[in-house]
Amino acid sequence: MIARTIHHAPALYRLLRPLLFLLEAEAAHRLIFVLFGAFYRIPGFPGLVRMICARRTRQLPLDLMGLRLPGPVGLAAGLDKNAELAPLFADLGFGFVELGTVTPRPQPGNPRPRLFRLPAAAALINRMGFNNAGLAQFLDNLYRLPKRGPVGINIGRNKDTPNEQALDDYRTALRAVYAHADYVAINVSSPNTPGLRALQEGGQLEALLRALKHEQTVLAQREGHVVPMALKIAPDLDADQIGEIARIVLAHGIEAVIATNTTVTRPGLEHEPLANEAGGLSGRPLKARSTEVIRELYRHLQGRVSIIGVGGIENADDAWEKLVAGADAVQVYTAFIYQGPALVRRIVRGLEAKVRAAGVATLAEAVAAARAKPVSATPGR
Repeated sequence: MIARTIHHAPALYRLLRPLLFLLEAEAAHRLIFVLFGAFYRIPGFPGLVRMICARRTRQLPLDLMGLRLPGPVGLAAGLDKNAELAPLFADLGFGFVELGTVTPRPQPGNPRPRLFRLPAAAALINRMGFNNAGLAQFLDNLYRLPKRGPVGINIGRNKDTPNEQALDDYRTALRAVYAHADYVAINVSSPNTPGLRALQEGGQLEALLRALKHEQTVLAQREGHVVPMALKIAPDLDADQIGEIARIVLAHGIEAVIATNTTVTRPGLEHEPLANEAGGLSGRPLKARSTEVIRELYRHLQGRVSIIGVGGIENADDAWEKLVAGADAVQVYTAFIYQGPALVRRIVRGLEAKVRAAGVATLAEAVAAARAKPVSATPGR
């Protein structure tokens, strides 16, 4: 009975989504986590999910930041803030899972409501504010879970930590999670923690990354291996700011850039009442801007630093667009909320078709061939 239910998970999600969407967005999120947490304690349930979801998702392996990933589609940070269900997402077919954002000390985040659905635009607005249980509980949760695939851990500073002392928070978090992460994402781009985005500015970013790179070297000697670091940046940056970030990332040997976080702009949402809610916008309206940032980043980085593309990816063509623009892998979040567990399989299957059509063996080769093609002029221009 359970196997049959999981087998029909995509159709079941389409039936359940209208009911879930009757609930306030954060309440629905919590309900799903409670239910799957209970199901995952049933003997045999995780294996069934893995067999029916992950094993039906094509293997499309790639190298990223020195890691070998089973697939190019990852889960973006923000969905599993406290490392409660990491194995589930691997079992659903994600090639890698990013947990957090976690801060050194627990914090409640901003007052509710703080998460809003915009279904007509396939978008979300959130002003969560790094609500999380803190490093100690996060790591305790992670200890108790089996590891199914590559895990990134996204770290941030506490709301009441001034930027002048932000390094202390990032260094504390990096030390704590280093032995448990396949990579660590440095989040300086959430719009929901006052002043945080100022850490993207040249002098502050340079000082932060220089110190964290030194800390990485010390930890690598202690642990016997290097855990790569990725910098997560905002979409609300101009070309000069992106160029400066690229320069700093190269100068300090940061292994990847995650582009992008949510936006404070509201492109195409002039007639959407909820667009007036404060917070970061994710989903379809962000797609074009995040791709522009990736393209500009790649112009400076030219493959010397990995890029993980995030923002408005709803299907294989959206993922392909990000890859051709310069990304090496992609992450999804909002479309997963709207489409459910079948999303990953559909994207990977579509990317596999691109590889076959290119007549090459790997996704990286197919992307390289597509990047090498001249861009055709738009008619009438």
